[in-house]
Amino acid sequence: MLDVSKIRADFPILSRQVNNKPLVYFDNAATSQTPQAVIDVIVDYYSNYNANIHRGVHTLSQEATDKYEIARQTIQKHFNAKFSHEIIFTSGTTHSINLVANGFSTLLKTGDEIIVSALEHHSNIVPWQMLCERTGAVLKVIPMNLEGELIMEAYDNLLSDKTKLVFVNHISNALGTINPIEYIIEKAHAVGAAVLIDGAQSCPHIKPDVQALDVDFYVASAHKVCGPTGVGMLYGKEEWLKKLPPYQGGGEMIAEVTFEKTTYADLPHKFEAGTPNICGGIAFGAALDYMNNIGFDNIASYENELLAYATEQLSTIEGLKFYGTAKHKTSVISFNLEGIHPYDVGTILDKLGIAVRTGHHCAQPIMDFYCIPGTIRASFAFYNTKEEIDVLVEGVKKAKMMLS
Repeated sequence: MLDVSKIRADFPILSRQVNNKPLVYFDNAATSQTPQAVIDVIVDYYSNYNANIHRGVHTLSQEATDKYEIARQTIQKHFNAKFSHEIIFTSGTTHSINLVANGFSTLLKTGDEIIVSALEHHSNIVPWQMLCERTGAVLKVIPMNLEGELIMEAYDNLLSDKTKLVFVNHISNALGTINPIEYIIEKAHAVGAAVLIDGAQSCPHIKPDVQALDVDFYVASAHKVCGPTGVGMLYGKEEWLKKLPPYQGGGEMIAEVTFEKTTYADLPHKFEAGTPNICGGIAFGAALDYMNNIGFDNIASYENELLAYATEQLSTIEGLKFYGTAKHKTSVISFNLEGIHPYDVGTILDKLGIAVRTGHHCAQPIMDFYCIPGTIRASFAFYNTKEEIDVLVEGVKKAKMMLS
């Protein structure tokens, strides 16, 4: 059992007021909040050992380098990667996806096929469209049903010896659907295709084991798991990372430079050109430590309680329609009020101190599928409470009364 009141005390922002109301923060799918323990790590870096890494013999550089590489090992352990050099620091999930897409530009040819799903965030659609434009590859889409689940029979029919890459999110940011990635990976590998899983939305709720999944690439962002913005990671199997060319040129990613020829550094530095977000990487490791101390089984169990309670309570509001009712989902509720634009509801909720997300959630194809402009999305974390859900429900009722 989680001591939620104790956990909430770890997050300074949860004690503030918005529009003279206690903050109710239900926009966790966009970004999570940051505990004091992680804030302290950030302050400690800039206060005590702010220096560039991997290049200096002086004490501050050595300390910063050690902390940064320890954070890489923390991330490796968390995701159960085989080697620490399979963890590449990036600016976030989008950067990680683009790194892989850029690398495959040299590996694809006209007529090769790429598969994505209908549930993807724009960051897992647009880079592959750009890749297809560069290479002549063909983009195919796994369709979804009205419940917000991918249709696996259609996926099976899309796979062929032309399939080279499959890209699917672990959890839909717009609907909360948990996709059957084990099945997707196994089927893709059967036809010789590589798989990238977008774990941005899953990592706050699930502790992925990349070796057990046998996934080729897995990506995540620190700011979804109680860490800072502007930093994330790409996990890639060693053999794949060796095949891909560098994404950017510059310092750190080189072995030797002359005006005639440059040779590249070994993994992971081959993909880490320039001065990285040193403090962000260190804080990423600290954030994972914080969440692991709470325990992901405890987090999942509690968040499932919140999801069930919120679904039950919101269901009592006449004219409220849910989007995304998959059998397997987590911590996200997308809904609309009949005849009312989601933006208008979100504006009124904000006046009541309630932070939700409104719009298409960077998932316009999902909204087009449902023929709607967007949804109101409430997304929960382990520091939220049922009492906050009660406040949300009353807020939605008030918005309905005011806007009807």
